[in-house]
Amino acid sequence: METVVSGIRPTGMVHLGNYLGAIRNFVRLQDDPLYKTFFFIADYHSLTTHADAQGLNDKVISALAIYLGCGLDPDKAVIYIQSHLPQIPELYLLFNMLAYKGELEKVPTFKEKVRSQEQRGQSINAGLLTYPVLMAVDIVIHRAHKVPVGKDQESHLEITRNLANRFNHLYGNGVPFFPEPYAFNYGEALVKVPSLDGTGKMSKSAENPGSAIYLLDEDEVIRKKVMKAVSDSGPTVPNQEKPEVIQNLFDMLSLASAPDTVQYFEEQYNNCTIRYGDLKKQLAQDMIQLVTPVRNQIKAYLHNKELLAKIARRGAEAARESAEATLQGAKKLVGMHYYL
Repeated sequence: METVVSGIRPTGMVHLGNYLGAIRNFVRLQDDPLYKTFFFIADYHSLTTHADAQGLNDKVISALAIYLGCGLDPDKAVIYIQSHLPQIPELYLLFNMLAYKGELEKVPTFKEKVRSQEQRGQSINAGLLTYPVLMAVDIVIHRAHKVPVGKDQESHLEITRNLANRFNHLYGNGVPFFPEPYAFNYGEALVKVPSLDGTGKMSKSAENPGSAIYLLDEDEVIRKKVMKAVSDSGPTVPNQEKPEVIQNLFDMLSLASAPDTVQYFEEQYNNCTIRYGDLKKQLAQDMIQLVTPVRNQIKAYLHNKELLAKIARRGAEAARESAEATLQGAKKLVGMHYYL
């Protein structure tokens, strides 16, 4: 049985792209007898942006409810909060001794965040620089083989493999202690849900909250967001190639609507009779039908804080058992097994 690990940051509301692109796959993985699955909420990671204390607490609770409402089952997967594992910061310290400043500064996401924060006059903290090391530890703490992530995380996984191999080379005595983890999906193209503003994909960090459909959005909010989605004046010749903003609408339609609905609007577009208002109304309705049962489940969990606490404690206990075995094995290889 191989080990699978993945997590989400509690820095914003989870949107439809997170659900279709990641969490729905988590549910599929937990049901696969080939894998032992660990799914966590990365609250340490959110501190690189100095999260508000009360806001962080609320977002972590919401993230746990969202995991459960989307179908993750504590009877099938280990679901836990990152900071509930004291083994993570200890192994993080050891792995920081293996990481080089130059390689960390070359990480694309670090360079992007540096530019963004410098433009706002914000200082760069050490946690931001060593973010990939903490991410590596999140994975290797359970000696994971596979990580269900998108292409934007491939550079972090490469650093994880480099650090794991560096540890194995220095301390493994010829026997690899940490497996090399690789990005994983079921051999299918990774789902990317487009933004409603016509560019890129849905993002939790987008400055325009109207560009994403969040799992806790009410029906009318979803309807208004979709109706405001960017479009154009329509095709002028039959079978005209779709510009990005229109292809985005059709991509969302293919994710939320029935195949015959998609085919109907494809024909309308190709013969230049399409009415984007009709397409958006249909898309909004189909998104509402997709989101509503998930939203209802999330709300039910949010109204049962006692159950959430029980699940968090249970997950922490199981995750700590796995993490402690890894930490002690790593410390022994490093030479930290004193008998005094």
